[in-house]
Amino acid sequence: MSPVIVKAEKKTRNAWDDPRLVKECLAGNEDAWSLLIDKYKALIYSMPVKYGLPPHEAADVFQSTCMELLIRLRELREPKALPKWLMQVAHHQCYRVKRQAQRLVSRDAEPDLPEPETPAIAETLVQQTQEEQMLREAMGTLTPQCRRLVELLFFETPARPYAQVAAELGLALGSIGFTRQKCIERLRRNLDELGFH
Repeated sequence: MSPVIVKAEKKTRNAWDDPRLVKECLAGNEDAWSLLIDKYKALIYSMPVKYGLPPHEAADVFQSTCMELLIRLRELREPKALPKWLMQVAHHQCYRVKRQAQRLVSRDAEPDLPEPETPAIAETLVQQTQEEQMLREAMGTLTPQCRRLVELLFFETPARPYAQVAAELGLALGSIGFTRQKCIERLRRNLDELGFH
């Protein structure tokens, strides 16, 4: 198969929505599994980061969340609910890790302490994580130049001056404002399509 065809097929697969990805995964398509994990790895990792877990525990949460996905994907009734389901699983895995660490510390200090209760999922944490995933997806659909422009102007601290942005992207300094506006409009449309409010 020619490199052009392979590249076109990969681009097409990267555009698969969740229902298609889930269907392909359940059919045993290994590429679909890779795409699914790649699509949601940042979302899954964001949960242990928000919980303040160290890297080795974050890796454990990621692995156990992916394992849960592998085992229980057939039970998922609505593929569009996959991001929220993954956040909930990752949240529970984070809580489990935190609880185990707490149990080890507290049991050593006071063996008669009662077992900690599982708190309700922090809706604000779930909502924030869901919005971050939507933003990642919306950014992923921008052209490479637009994506880089938005990253340079809005995701770096401190934000880069227009002159540096123009030089890096090979654009005229006077066109940065207009190009920025067009890219932001595209990003807003993409976010609206994803249901971002």
